[in-house]
Amino acid sequence: MIHVIPRPVLVHELQGALDPSSLGTILVEGEVSSINSLARKFLEDILEKELCILSMDDDLAKTGIEGYIMLSKDDNLAKTGNEGYILDVKKEGVSIRARDARGLFYGVQTTRQLAWGAKNGISGSESPRNIPCVRIVDFPRFQWRGFMLDVSRHFFDVETVKQLLDAMALLKLNKFHLHLTDDQGWRIQVDRYPKLSTIGSNREESQTGGFLSRKSDGKPHGGFFTKGDIKEILEHASNRYIQVIPEIEMPGHCTAALASYPELSCTGGPFKVATTSGIKKDVYCAGKEKVYRFLEGVLDEIVALFPSPVIHIGGDEAPRKRWKNCADCQAMIESKELDNEDELQAFFTSRMVEYLESKGRKAMGWNEMLRGGFDKDAVVQYWLKDKKHVLNHLRHGGKAVMSHFFHVYLDYNHGVIPLSKTYEYDPIPKKLKKPWHGNVLGIEAPMWTEFAEDRHHVHVFVFPRLIAVAENAWTPRSRKDFKSFTKRLSTVQEMLSRLGIECTPLDLAEPKGLKKLLLKIKIYKQSSELPS
Repeated sequence: MIHVIPRPVLVHELQGALDPSSLGTILVEGEVSSINSLARKFLEDILEKELCILSMDDDLAKTGIEGYIMLSKDDNLAKTGNEGYILDVKKEGVSIRARDARGLFYGVQTTRQLAWGAKNGISGSESPRNIPCVRIVDFPRFQWRGFMLDVSRHFFDVETVKQLLDAMALLKLNKFHLHLTDDQGWRIQVDRYPKLSTIGSNREESQTGGFLSRKSDGKPHGGFFTKGDIKEILEHASNRYIQVIPEIEMPGHCTAALASYPELSCTGGPFKVATTSGIKKDVYCAGKEKVYRFLEGVLDEIVALFPSPVIHIGGDEAPRKRWKNCADCQAMIESKELDNEDELQAFFTSRMVEYLESKGRKAMGWNEMLRGGFDKDAVVQYWLKDKKHVLNHLRHGGKAVMSHFFHVYLDYNHGVIPLSKTYEYDPIPKKLKKPWHGNVLGIEAPMWTEFAEDRHHVHVFVFPRLIAVAENAWTPRSRKDFKSFTKRLSTVQEMLSRLGIECTPLDLAEPKGLKKLLLKIKIYKQSSELPS
């Protein structure tokens, strides 16, 4: 058994083994220059030696080289798709063939894991410090293999984000959802509305002790990404074939924006940036044209900054109380001949969806936006409830990304969502018939940070469960096996440790007995402290 995560689609074991210390040259065939330098960086880090790059057209290469890693594009590999690859390990070297640079990149990630396992005596070969000779044919089950980081509740800097992107690259994850705005903070520079940064990015203190606690740390918290920061993140992600999807929450979860511009509310405020978790009753006023102009102005700058074809516009947990008592909202309901406030949110959302479409972008939102009607061309992110609406959306050709909170919400501790529960999650709903399976784009695992005040907390809650999500999103269901996964886990955990990422130990990520009970007791505290 080779120690690779995600588990490849097909592994054909051959006779012999390759000594990883013999690898010294990257051979390049065809137009793959976009991956050369990064492949060398990744492989040199694992092999701990300098590698040279040669073109297959080079005279030296034509004489025959041993100890090679060959990267070649092959347009005939239609069955593996643009993200798949074929990897051959022979005694003389490693060859990676793919239809697209993305496939070559993922083949390099597999090679990194194979080489690291061999260096540490866990290669799966009869000679454990050698890479076994194999042929791997590999391609992903889902096109959307995602991770979401909430930087609103607690802000995390560029270096932390880049570190997580490096981990995603190793795991062949390709979608990074950046939750930029919420009640507790606005985290993105918008030139047209400077108060979002000067006021909306700062709060007086932060709730501690969990959702039911009334305790506070008494410490100011703030921070936001400048446009320069975002460009740095985007470049880092793009080099790793990761798409960054920005989220601007609307019409709820917007207290930070209302504290900056109270005239966007139904009541006129005043407001303070929220210091506690939970659902807030004040939302954007759906009856004022100035609100739509404001959001269009924000989206103009988001679209100009982010190349993602998909822009997330939230839509979850938007209370109706203010709208029911707002003359402007009620006038909008009457003028548009709407039946109720649910349809008012659908109207609000449709305007934003249409605006993004006019900019050549597709909208994405949480499943609450399906209530009252929703454009089937938008992407729905399912997390809780509304399952009938989601199934109906899928059956009518709509697309969805699955993020069920009781399987892949990484902010819950391991007593509530153990590693096996995340691993066993199947994003295809049981009641969805096969003709519509293709409308499920894939999986995304969110890390909400109401109580994750530092990098350590994020790491021990995200890992190793995100590793399980990666295998879930890539590997065919018939190839998945939790026992095998746990045996292969140490290789990836050690590689993540080299990136500075801490993982919860397996006995605590999959707790039993008293340990599980103790962790469950801490559900409302969301503590990063793990029982010993």
